[in-house]
Amino acid sequence: MRNLLLTTTAIVFACSAAVPAFAEYNDRNIRVSNGINADHPVGNGIEAMQKCLDEKSGGKLKLTAFWGGALGGDLQATQALRSGVQEAVVTSSSPLVGIVPALGVFDLPFLFTSNEEADAVMDGEFGQFLNEKLEAAGLVNLAYWENGFRNLSNSKKPVTKWEDLEGMKVRVMQNDIFLDTFQNFGANATPMAFGEVFSALETKAIDAQENPYVTIDTSKFYEVQNYVSETKHAYTPFLFLFSKAIFDTYTPDEQSALRECAVVGRDVERKVIRELNQKSLEKIKAAGVEVNTLSPEEYARMLEKSQVVYEKHKDEIGADVVDRVQSILADMRKK
Repeated sequence: MRNLLLTTTAIVFACSAAVPAFAEYNDRNIRVSNGINADHPVGNGIEAMQKCLDEKSGGKLKLTAFWGGALGGDLQATQALRSGVQEAVVTSSSPLVGIVPALGVFDLPFLFTSNEEADAVMDGEFGQFLNEKLEAAGLVNLAYWENGFRNLSNSKKPVTKWEDLEGMKVRVMQNDIFLDTFQNFGANATPMAFGEVFSALETKAIDAQENPYVTIDTSKFYEVQNYVSETKHAYTPFLFLFSKAIFDTYTPDEQSALRECAVVGRDVERKVIRELNQKSLEKIKAAGVEVNTLSPEEYARMLEKSQVVYEKHKDEIGADVVDRVQSILADMRKK
């Protein structure tokens, strides 16, 4: 009898060990809000993330993406996450500064010089530092995806130094840091709804606008602009945010899968958006638009000129936040 019990126990343990990992997963429909459209590289990231989740959860964790602000604007969707009534949103950092002021650090001009710098900061200790602030606000950031570097287009002349912006009427987002950045260069910074920009450029109501290459391409701004300058004056990440109230109800396996697969999606999204930016740049050049880049010396002059903007907004962002990222970047640039 004792041998039979031992044999039976061994079989039970063996069967338990054979249970697949997705035994700890529940059937979940995860709604993901997006302000952008499905053909944006975020769509490629969502697709890659879903494939990863299928493999890890045996098809139990499902992402349902709502595009074009179908569940409301980014800020509205983020507030729904904080209230625990919606699962996830992919949003740019800029609309969230009222919730987590530290995210305003990404609006500071000329913070990063390259994709490699941005990746290292976002995916490293500084990104985790911001994640802790987000969690305190009821938000779990699964990974930093990419919106990208913003560049300037205009109808007047190539911008090779900050003095070239003096007197130029530039459309900017309704964002105090962006307003101060361009006013500091002597430009006439003009807040305007995005949907009004093309006609304003076409009628010469404004001279210039600033956006990533993909936006300059897909919005056809290059058709009513003569010059594009690769200023890289701002880098904006996307955040894949999850409701902390909902996330905390998930099993450890589910939480790990979401974090790991969001990174898989991040890598795909970054690759696609960078390739698309390059294709958009080539299309802009082919249309006859004159494209120039800033020299390292002029970039450094613009950054130095912008320090007054850093000082003005340091307290609202958090002096510890600004000092920390500047210290990290200074150390990186010494190597």
